[in-house]
Amino acid sequence: MFTTLLQVALGGAIGASARYAAGVGVIRAFGATGFPLGVLTVNVVGSFLMGVLAVTLARKGLTHLNPFLMTGILGGFTTFSAFSLEAVSLYERGQMGQAAAYVLLSVFLSIAALLAGLWLARGMVAA
Repeated sequence: MFTTLLQVALGGAIGASARYAAGVGVIRAFGATGFPLGVLTVNVVGSFLMGVLAVTLARKGLTHLNPFLMTGILGGFTTFSAFSLEAVSLYERGQMGQAAAYVLLSVFLSIAALLAGLWLARGMVAA
């Protein structure tokens, strides 16, 4: 149990650091737009990677890596709590359209990215 907790903690530190770096990278690439593009980006990318890992780790018998990779790294990388805060902040600023677009894009693009990751990983394993 303690070893698993350490794996999650180490993965979480890596994932959170990667999330911060990604957010900075998005701001540098697109500027501070007022739209939470950084959070949207990490949620979509994280969902895609979750799909790839779910298939790959299961098919290769590597599910013992789930605590480190999926719970730790991807759990630290994706930002649902930050997503919630950004959505409410847009709403409270009276930007109803942007808030709705942000919520819909986050949910649908993240699910689509997860499905794409599953599809890609399943195709790669079958090849």
